[in-house]
Amino acid sequence: MMSLWEFAVRRWQFTLVVFTLLIAVGVATFANIPRAEDPSLTFPGALIIVAYPGADPVDMERLVVDKIEDALNELDGIKKIDSEALDGLATVQIEFYYGIDPERRYDEVVREINAVRPELPANIAHLEIRKFKPSLTNIMQMALVSKDADWRTLKNTAEDLEDLIEKVPGIRKADTWAYPKPELRVAIDLERLSRAGVSLGQVEQAIRSENVSIPGGSVDVGLRRYNLRTSGSYESLEEVADTVINSRGGRLVRVRDVATVSWDAEQEQYLGRFKGQRAVFVTANMKDNENVFQVRDKIYASVAQWEKTLPAGITLELGFDQSRNVHHRLSRLGMDFAIALGLVVLTLLPLGLRAGGVVMISIPLSLAIGLSALYFTGFSLNQLSIAGFVLALGLLVDDSIVVVENIARHIREGTPRAEAAIAATKQISLAVLGCTATLLLAFMPLLFLPEGAGAFIRVLPATILYTIIASLFVALTIIPFLASRMLRGGPRETPASGPFAAAGRRMLDRSDEVAERVLAAFMRVIHGVYGPALRVALAHPRKTLAGALAVFVASLGLIPLMGFSLFPLADIPQFYVRVDAPDGSSLAETDRALKFVEDELAKHQEVKYWFTNIGSGNPRIYFNVFPRG
Repeated sequence: MMSLWEFAVRRWQFTLVVFTLLIAVGVATFANIPRAEDPSLTFPGALIIVAYPGADPVDMERLVVDKIEDALNELDGIKKIDSEALDGLATVQIEFYYGIDPERRYDEVVREINAVRPELPANIAHLEIRKFKPSLTNIMQMALVSKDADWRTLKNTAEDLEDLIEKVPGIRKADTWAYPKPELRVAIDLERLSRAGVSLGQVEQAIRSENVSIPGGSVDVGLRRYNLRTSGSYESLEEVADTVINSRGGRLVRVRDVATVSWDAEQEQYLGRFKGQRAVFVTANMKDNENVFQVRDKIYASVAQWEKTLPAGITLELGFDQSRNVHHRLSRLGMDFAIALGLVVLTLLPLGLRAGGVVMISIPLSLAIGLSALYFTGFSLNQLSIAGFVLALGLLVDDSIVVVENIARHIREGTPRAEAAIAATKQISLAVLGCTATLLLAFMPLLFLPEGAGAFIRVLPATILYTIIASLFVALTIIPFLASRMLRGGPRETPASGPFAAAGRRMLDRSDEVAERVLAAFMRVIHGVYGPALRVALAHPRKTLAGALAVFVASLGLIPLMGFSLFPLADIPQFYVRVDAPDGSSLAETDRALKFVEDELAKHQEVKYWFTNIGSGNPRIYFNVFPRG
């Protein structure tokens, strides 16, 4: 039975087709694989955030936190519940044991919170239940900046932008932030109210009844059916001012007779600035398994047309864009890829340009196969998979180097190239399999790490394992095929004719001559430096072993100095400044502290932009940083 490497060499036409298809699949996968900053997964848990302005931490604990905890404790599979009661804010974080359906657990949390909601204070300002899902971070944060536009205009403009972004394919949700909600204000003149002979309750009842839309059923007229509606919602200030309150002495008393109607805004509780200028924020959240670059381009295309319709005095600033961080990481992968190719050229120069070229082909081909495996198993290209590719770059050429060098040795001994490729690959196939198995076993445990941390980093070992397995396949099939066609030596087939073919052969021949001289110089260095050191080590094995153990033990002492963490620090060009004022501080006092921070940031030219949030944390743009109210 023909072996795998023999089949690849003997049936070279089939191998060539497979080689071409692997390249094509890799290119197509790179163009279509989802791209995001973090992996997409859902942890079994939820975060409940309750805002109750005016309540101190003791009241928050007694009126809110205790009741929510009692309701959640009835659920099964709870791992832990962490709660925090602050001035006007309470957070309750519930985490379930991993392996339970996250969506079902989230629905159960929502059910329990809805059940206990009537027992909570009626004047709670905000209650939110959030999923533990890294993909719920916003990929983009924009700012509508204006010095003098009223809040109602800014709100309407932000909501128009929100509706526009939500129509973009790939967007899950858009939100608006950092503004007081506009409200219609009816200022009662008590003297005019007394002269008109109506009460404050009558005014309130008249406005309330006119602002309600109630379905009135339907009526059949001939062949048509019409839906009826009683009254309706207000659409302008004039309609509110014209609302009839009462009739006195044959004269109608309207709201305008006893009050002044105007637009105003609610009490300011959460405001924002962009680079020190008053602003309203708009964020966009991307669906799972989407390409952040494609979604970004669609948003920019839509916003570019909409921006021309902005009201006077309002400008749009793009601000945060997650695709920049992803592009930065992909650029680093490209740089590491170029460095790896350069190092391969240097290390393989003694083998010759032909042998080095054969080995270098294994790098992009193995990466393409590994990337395709990621795509077909449901992973995305993110910061962890990119880190996996960077780690794999130093491992995937080992098999190919060993195979090519052994084939070149057989050819130098006079074996025909095809036979040399088959015999040399067979000779070291077991060693190559053992080397690859060692690498696989080193990273295999990471693939089975339990719970949420394991699920989050699973793409990292998967990337390395896929790429190493791909490099083994390439080393045992594609590399022998290419070596049997490209390496110099042995009985040759009739060379191709023509001036370009002859020039190519002359260039390769000269490169081989240069490589032989470099190899000779390299061997002199080995025999002059490494050889004597090796002889000394072999002559004193116990001292050599003791020295190696001493170096190992000494290196362990560096661990406290280096520190330990599961992940390295996020290498992204952004940072988070959080200012906590004493409990009971006014919004103005907090704003004063934030302006000090802004003045310091403005002194640094390298700071491109910043978002300032007063009264709340910035909208979520990183998976493990949750905004606080």
